[in-house]
Amino acid sequence: MYLSKGIREAFLRCPDLVMGEATQQSSMDPEIGRLVVEHGLATPEEVHDCFQKQLASERQGDQPTLVDLLVSDCIITKRQLNRLQSAVDEQEVEDQKPTQQVPGFQIIQKLGAGAMATVYLAKQLSLDRLVAMKFLPKKHTNNPEFVQRFYAEGRAAAKLNHPNIVGALDVGQAGDRHYFVMEYVKGKTVYDDISANKRYTEEEALDIAIQVARALEHAHNAGFIHRDVKPKNIMFTKDGVAKLADMGLARAVSDREAAEAEQGKAFGTPYYISPEQIRGSLDVDFRADIYGLGGTLYHMVTGQVPFDGPNPSAVMHQHLKARLTPPDHINPSLSAGIGEIIEVCMAKDRNQRYNNTAALLEDLEAVRHGEGPLQARKKFDLASLASIETGEETTESDPVAIGHASPSAGLLVFLVAGWGLSLILLVVLLVVFTSRG
Repeated sequence: MYLSKGIREAFLRCPDLVMGEATQQSSMDPEIGRLVVEHGLATPEEVHDCFQKQLASERQGDQPTLVDLLVSDCIITKRQLNRLQSAVDEQEVEDQKPTQQVPGFQIIQKLGAGAMATVYLAKQLSLDRLVAMKFLPKKHTNNPEFVQRFYAEGRAAAKLNHPNIVGALDVGQAGDRHYFVMEYVKGKTVYDDISANKRYTEEEALDIAIQVARALEHAHNAGFIHRDVKPKNIMFTKDGVAKLADMGLARAVSDREAAEAEQGKAFGTPYYISPEQIRGSLDVDFRADIYGLGGTLYHMVTGQVPFDGPNPSAVMHQHLKARLTPPDHINPSLSAGIGEIIEVCMAKDRNQRYNNTAALLEDLEAVRHGEGPLQARKKFDLASLASIETGEETTESDPVAIGHASPSAGLLVFLVAGWGLSLILLVVLLVVFTSRG
């Protein structure tokens, strides 16, 4: 997700509203939350606090909306809320007007809305089939950056044809509105399961991760990186097939111009974003997707995000600096193999991650069949050897420093043992020379 200048920095401190990660929201919650901050009625921290209260209430069986909490906590008044709701209503009516004017499609109902698009269920009349139509909000139609990114998503998706990727069918313009037609996937997402407090079994999680890894392998081989792998972007068909969705941040690796334009900007979702994306590195590559899949897999099997904090800045700082709590420390039923895979995927130094998606896929399939993750263990062994050779302690960038014994400790034991042996030999020599004398 990428936000327009002016509110981007504020909302980077409050991703749950922008990214649509709330569990029980009224249909107006995300937009009201955005407008409250945009109009200076509240700080992002105040809105985020209300969101946290909303989650806590849900765990106790209550279901307040974010809007209710903003008013009850006296952050905004009822009069201010009414004005904001009127603005949202007017925008929704305006957004829906042009959807009826797309030739060849019949709009059926609204499926959802986010900061960057509104999605509708529609029928493609020529083929008599249901499709999903994504519309760029009218407020963004005059922003060349948003329009360019919208069409880039369509072009990227159109070049990918894989059973585990949501298919792209068309992209175009009707009047002053831009639309993107996609395969309609009727089903839930991984995020929906996690929101219902489901912790996936290791076998379930591996089955899903294998399908997503196959989708990523196809995209990477075609020269594209997704850059926003997360639970909300993994959908299930009615037959239980996992599909990777939302190519909104996808970019061709060879697109140097786009990479330079994005340099220094953090594109992604804070809970699953890779360190190099946070830094805005120029040469972000497939390893960012491997990190995102590792973070998603971690969340699936532990029920917790890899790193948490009071705001997105704190979360992203932990991605850069904090050590990952090994997943089997949270869920002891996990095998060592899946823990090793996750830790290599989420190595802070991308050179310590898998060399390619095929290697990751090989390990996922091996562990699913009860075998060890050969490629991950090679990574651990190489990191340990490099640490011993240099005589340096492992850092937070090394996978061996994440939930595994430090190789520097083994080196210390070796040196102490050597010193002890030398001392014994010295004593023996002194005894021999003394006896001769």
